[in-house]
Amino acid sequence: MSPVYEHVVQVTTDMVDGNGHANNVAYVQWLQDAAVQHAEASGCSEATVALGATWVVRSHRIEYLSQAFAGDTIRVLTWVASCGRVRSVRKYKLVRAADQRVVAEAETNWVLVDVRMGRPRAITDEIKRALPVVSEEP
Repeated sequence: MSPVYEHVVQVTTDMVDGNGHANNVAYVQWLQDAAVQHAEASGCSEATVALGATWVVRSHRIEYLSQAFAGDTIRVLTWVASCGRVRSVRKYKLVRAADQRVVAEAETNWVLVDVRMGRPRAITDEIKRALPVVSEEP
């Protein structure tokens, strides 16, 4: 499996705000969906559950570069950019399929947390193998 995962989203009218373009809340949902699907496809989710852990978001950063409109198809590319002891940074590039224009770039700082204790816990080698770090941006 490629360490860069692609999640495709169709912008629907219910995702559009009063300004006529995709709402920022929709972008956050796309990031979340892409991250979860990547983790599931790679085996990371299975390894995380077996460990008795879960991933929680510490922070999101999104830079909007263009607008997305109802009917647009958006390719959400995502990859792990760094992995420390308990935290991992995941990056995203959102590309409109019709013209290949980058509509947004984002990153999420994730923390691995022990479900029972509610405290950060060390990221295992098994999880790191499931989601290897991509050192150069695609």
